[in-house]
Amino acid sequence: MKLGVMAALLGGMKLDDALDYCAKVKLDAIELPLGPYPGDPWNLAGVARDKRRLAELKRKLADRGLEVSAIAAHGNAVHPHKRIARAHHQLHRRAVMLAAELGGIVVNFSGCPAGAPGDQTPNFITAPWPDEFQAASEYQWNKVLIPFWKKEAQFAARCGVKIAFEAHPNFTVHNPEDIVRLRNAAGENLGANLDPSHFFWQGIDPVEAVRYLGENRCIFHVHAKDTAIDSRNSRTFGNLDTKSYGDIAHRAWVFRTVGYGHGEGFWKPFVSMLRTYGYDGVLSIEHEDGLMSVNEGFEKAVAYLRNILISQPAGKAWWF
Repeated sequence: MKLGVMAALLGGMKLDDALDYCAKVKLDAIELPLGPYPGDPWNLAGVARDKRRLAELKRKLADRGLEVSAIAAHGNAVHPHKRIARAHHQLHRRAVMLAAELGGIVVNFSGCPAGAPGDQTPNFITAPWPDEFQAASEYQWNKVLIPFWKKEAQFAARCGVKIAFEAHPNFTVHNPEDIVRLRNAAGENLGANLDPSHFFWQGIDPVEAVRYLGENRCIFHVHAKDTAIDSRNSRTFGNLDTKSYGDIAHRAWVFRTVGYGHGEGFWKPFVSMLRTYGYDGVLSIEHEDGLMSVNEGFEKAVAYLRNILISQPAGKAWWF
């Protein structure tokens, strides 16, 4: 396995400085942000069509010994507001074209449509009753998500690219079952960007999520980010929490850097299950820890994961 970074956290640096920093901390890979939600701090959206800039980017990466694990294009290309949907769709397509040159994986959200034609706000469905919510869910899947992503899967396949969905609440695909459902309906080059931090507070065991997604052969990319559950707030108010991420003392859960939500008792089985199902790719560190600076949180994650990752090929079972 290899160690990388979801580089939106380095977006305050110039590109050369960010790449130098990645080399300094001895990363193997970088996940390049292209927008919409992670932003496009290095103006990468047009690089695939600019041969000079593309060659320059490839040279800069090679000079520092960095591979590109994925292009991050997190957005909502099925947003009911057509202007937003068009902009996010355009960036997704540009991410696919750049991924075709730099590694072959785009990370995105599934998006969240409206609950019915004509609505202007995304509608995240959490229960099947009253019956109109079940009808809304069926509309979202059958009339919007599946047709849209079937078309995008075909475009990505022509480019030799896989699309890795990050299961995330407030987007329709928010759990492992949804990833497999969309993959089965829309294309085999659709799969998972497995981020354990979004599963903890939903009550999903990320190790079992690896098993399920591994059995379905669709783990394309992995994020390394942790979540801490505040047991008192969780028991009192539940985990469906809309308070600001900055209101750390009162939230039921918050994102943490690796090792500050769960210890080795989680992370070692997690990477072991990844290897069991054939994933020897990059763990891309994502920093969204409100208790630490970017540099401290990121560098602590790097140091922590150095002792967790399984790097060498498995040896033969010599003991029997």
